[in-house]
Amino acid sequence: MVRSLADGCDLPIMIYNNPIAYGVDVAPEILRALEDLDQIVCIKEESGDIRRVTDLYNAFGDRFAVFWGVDDLILENLALGVTRWVSGMTNAWPEESVRIFELGSAEKFSEARELYRIMTPAFHLDASVKLVQYIKLAEHLVYGAPEWTRAPRLPLVAEERARVVSVIQQTMASLSERRRAA
Repeated sequence: MVRSLADGCDLPIMIYNNPIAYGVDVAPEILRALEDLDQIVCIKEESGDIRRVTDLYNAFGDRFAVFWGVDDLILENLALGVTRWVSGMTNAWPEESVRIFELGSAEKFSEARELYRIMTPAFHLDASVKLVQYIKLAEHLVYGAPEWTRAPRLPLVAEERARVVSVIQQTMASLSERRRAA
């Protein structure tokens, strides 16, 4: 199917590997069969396997740009060489997320860790099947964006909503405290 898509267009293609949510793992062996397709320019790696980025670079060198897609593992994967980040929680906290990315890209890991540790509980929310609802709720609480999501996604209710609100509010409080201390 990917080969047919590539043959039918001249647009750049990103392979989106998210076996946790979709049950299909685009492992290096599968990419090997597609590496001759010039339209495939990058992979968004979201397997959650911290070894995968190194495996991709070992298998393909710089053939594909490697994006990371799991917010709560971005700093670790910047250390391994990812060059880009497709992030959910960046929508709620763009300044802090960009700062983590910039520091990690510059290999200033000790500077990035404090902020990353504050953000990680909220980043964990991006690694859930309900990531869209969680991100929308974070956007709502952080800066007042609409919280609703389109069907078939359902609203968050009861204990789950309370838990997510608590994580987001704690992140907001910790960031506020950090700003006051700076």
